[in-house]
Amino acid sequence: MRTLIQNARVIDPSQGLDQVMDLLLEDGKIAQLGKSLPAQNAQVIDGTGLVAAPGLVDMHVHLRDPGLTHKEDMYSGCRAAAAGGVTSLLAMPNTKPAMDSPETVRALLDRAKTADAAVYTAACVTKDLQGEELADLAALKEAGAIALSDDGRPVVNTRRLLEALEQAPSLGLTVTAHCEDLYLAAGGLMHQGEVSRKLGVPGIPAAAEDCGTAREIAAAASIGAPIHICHVSTKGSVALIRDAKARGVKVTAETCPHYLLLTDKALESKDADYRMNPPLRTEEDRLALIEGLQDGTLDAIATDHAPHTPQEKADFLKAPNGSIGMETSLAATLTALEGELTLPQVVEKMSTAPARILGIPAGTLRVGANADVVLFDPEKKWVVDPEKLHGKSKNTPFKGMELKGKVALTIFRGRMVYDGR
Repeated sequence: MRTLIQNARVIDPSQGLDQVMDLLLEDGKIAQLGKSLPAQNAQVIDGTGLVAAPGLVDMHVHLRDPGLTHKEDMYSGCRAAAAGGVTSLLAMPNTKPAMDSPETVRALLDRAKTADAAVYTAACVTKDLQGEELADLAALKEAGAIALSDDGRPVVNTRRLLEALEQAPSLGLTVTAHCEDLYLAAGGLMHQGEVSRKLGVPGIPAAAEDCGTAREIAAAASIGAPIHICHVSTKGSVALIRDAKARGVKVTAETCPHYLLLTDKALESKDADYRMNPPLRTEEDRLALIEGLQDGTLDAIATDHAPHTPQEKADFLKAPNGSIGMETSLAATLTALEGELTLPQVVEKMSTAPARILGIPAGTLRVGANADVVLFDPEKKWVVDPEKLHGKSKNTPFKGMELKGKVALTIFRGRMVYDGR
């Protein structure tokens, strides 16, 4: 099968490419890039006014599969991914059962073979995410896991964390860390600050994240091991990561679109769709995150896509934390970072860099690479309607917001998996 995308603005940070040209896809691969390529029996797509970029790589997704599929499953999650231009994703292991056995990992990856995106999985650092007994990391790698995380909570026992950091590099596994001091965060429902005090709601101090970030960095630095910091939300954590990088620590980090576009003031509505962990922070934190993206402290943007049903989200005080994000990730990021990052920088943070951190074949439009492509209109405005989103759950923090930037087409392995034209 041949597909020719004509006259698109092709942006590929892996090649330093940003120019209007054609892109030929053949047999699931990138076949040719150039000006005025011959159609030669290809399906022709007019890319005029659109950006063609490597398919997005979301390195932080809760697919809820297995065990929690009333919220989301492999296939609904990948439909949402396709609608958001995401062609590769890393599934988090806090499923039921947790991803702590080779059998569970193999079963997930076997189901993923028919999905509309490349699904990779992180496996647990510790058995059943309990933070005490190390999982069999070599067996999990052999089963197909590419990363390790106890996401949803930190690895409680720091000795186990160190053991995982020691083993991971030789196994080719990326350790991704949820940074939180559980004692400081206990009982909190939102960021501890002016808004939480006004609402009379228990808060989570920024120090809960900062203490966790400092611990992970210190542990990794002590043995010279790489570590990836998940969903950074505070000014303090940005400073800690910036300092660690300056000292030569092998640390990478991500933040999320909701931290770039929203603050804790959204919770004045007492709507649980704005509750996630880490929580939405202050305007000062939001600006620090943008600065961290600009200077390279923060390497990637991921969604922490965390579906919950409307019933689960109905009670502000009792609802679980989390919001969905894959379908809105590009638009929310473009809206938040307009005038702050260039389009090539956004593509780097959402595709090329996460692929590099995870060591997966994605994030590039080089000839011979997988034909994973997103075409989007960076100028098109649209209003987020939760009922029109493609996943099972509707708990988006961007509901009713006008966002700028809309996915037109998503192509996965040369096959069109989403058409929003």
